[in-house]
Amino acid sequence: MSASSHSNPAHAWRDLPHHEPPKRSPADRLADFLEIYGSFDEETARQEARRCIQCPEPQCVAMCPFGNRIPEWLLLTAEGHFVEAATLCAQTSVLPEICARLCPQDCLCEAGCILAEKSAPVAIGSIERFLNDYAARHGLEPAQPAPRNGCKVAVLGSGPAGLACASELERRGYAVTVFESHSTPGGLLVSGVPAFKLDKSVVEYRLEHLRKRGVEFRLGMKAGADLTFDRLRQEFDAIFLAFGAPRARKLEVPGADLVGVVPALPFIIRHNTGLPVEVPQADVAGKRVVVLGGGDTAMDCLRTAIRAGAREAVCICRRDEAGLRANRREYENAVEEGARFRFQTLPLEVIGDPEGRVAGLRCARVEPAPVGEGTATPQPIPGSEYVEPADLVLVAYGFEASPSAYLNQLGELARDERGSVMVDEHLMTSVPGIFAGSDLVRGPGLVVQSVRDARRAAAEIHAYLDQRRLRENWADQTDHVASE
Repeated sequence: MSASSHSNPAHAWRDLPHHEPPKRSPADRLADFLEIYGSFDEETARQEARRCIQCPEPQCVAMCPFGNRIPEWLLLTAEGHFVEAATLCAQTSVLPEICARLCPQDCLCEAGCILAEKSAPVAIGSIERFLNDYAARHGLEPAQPAPRNGCKVAVLGSGPAGLACASELERRGYAVTVFESHSTPGGLLVSGVPAFKLDKSVVEYRLEHLRKRGVEFRLGMKAGADLTFDRLRQEFDAIFLAFGAPRARKLEVPGADLVGVVPALPFIIRHNTGLPVEVPQADVAGKRVVVLGGGDTAMDCLRTAIRAGAREAVCICRRDEAGLRANRREYENAVEEGARFRFQTLPLEVIGDPEGRVAGLRCARVEPAPVGEGTATPQPIPGSEYVEPADLVLVAYGFEASPSAYLNQLGELARDERGSVMVDEHLMTSVPGIFAGSDLVRGPGLVVQSVRDARRAAAEIHAYLDQRRLRENWADQTDHVASE
């Protein structure tokens, strides 16, 4: 490092190389479903953290959904104070080791890094992962329950929103019970996120930590038979609805009902967990797989199909490469692993064989969708039609909110025209004491958005019960005075 860099830390980044997180080679990672990224070692984490110039108004913090104190724990990391850095990081982050792996930092905090204007941004996400893995290895998080305040809260759903809300409430002294309809907790973190992005041991670590802190999990609880709002309100002081209610957007072209047209999420769940799902078995070994859509779920399908032995994995997307909705890193990983892309292409018809099975798709080239037209269907270019061979078509057009039969069995809550649960400014539903957030309220979104909503819900539940306790104490005092 030059003398000028020592005298002016703001210019130190010029003399320090940018470090990408360690990543397994495509050949190695295609042989299994293990995570493809590794963690920085201590020296690399320090070197990369030294590139932070400590902006007076850090945009990385402004663009972080959690408002993480990024420059502060980067400085501590650069100085080798990993315990202090990890502790500071955990103060604002919930499910830290999970969010560090699933948060699209390149679109959020790293996009706000001022170094991105002239060089590569500080690898904030990789340093965050290093710190959280360091904390887990060294047992830095307290495992004993917080002192209890006498109130009990039910959380329905054990996905990211449910786990985050449970964690925040337990920290405040609430006895929390998480209800899950399936036999294993974790929601889509376990079933819907491929293991090459999030190893299940990472989720199990967080679940076990919550159990040690006193959070109870009741599994296999079915709405109507095991759960009703009336029964829950008798046992608990407040309820948080944290389960999702997504409905996959359908493929609406002729032939969409042929055998071999499969929704994306059940395909991922089956290959990710082996759990039974309500679609026929989709064996991809030796087959041509075509994925429709251009988001992260489409990338998950492509990469899962390749690992499961597909002969080809082709993505058909109506947007151009620059307009792809998927996280850039996920797209680049899919390309590295052998996925092929047909941009500015629209499926017109699923072609079947004499037995009613998928044989291909009739497609057409289209102009890129104009900016601001949302999901408006672009028009095919005359004379550009062709047939894309396919043995299996995976529909990854995303999700939309839907009226939940599960919710209907629990009780009546006010909904909007989309079927989403309506809440007030405190995230309370039309029934006092019942709160909701995440997908049920605003529709499907990022894991970090669900966690952010859950943090806010926990704060609102705490405020609601705190006010109730004050009213009850006041009533007790005035009753005592009146009796005298």
